Amino acid sequence: MIKTFRSKALETFFTTGNGRRLPVQNEARLRRMLLALDAASKPEDMNLPGFKFHALHAVPARWSVWLSGNYRLTWAWDGGAIDVDVEDYH
Repeated sequence: MIKTFRSKALETFFTTGNGRRLPVQNEARLRRMLLALDAASKPEDMNLPGFKFHALHAVPARWSVWLSGNYRLTWAWDGGAIDVDVEDYH
């Protein structure tokens, strides 16, 4: 379950479908990832084909899945996904 968003633009996209302020082009892929994250009961539930799920080494207790190019959907976990964000961390 998604509890909090770090990005207001991402929260708006999740609740209304308006993605005009997001840096990614593939909104359908992002929507699928957010729905999967919202349904997840643990971070490992995001280890789905094509998502390239992994823990972030430099930032303890944060996870990531690949969106496109350098963009990743990242989050922390505290009984649900918190601080969900789209980042270009490369």
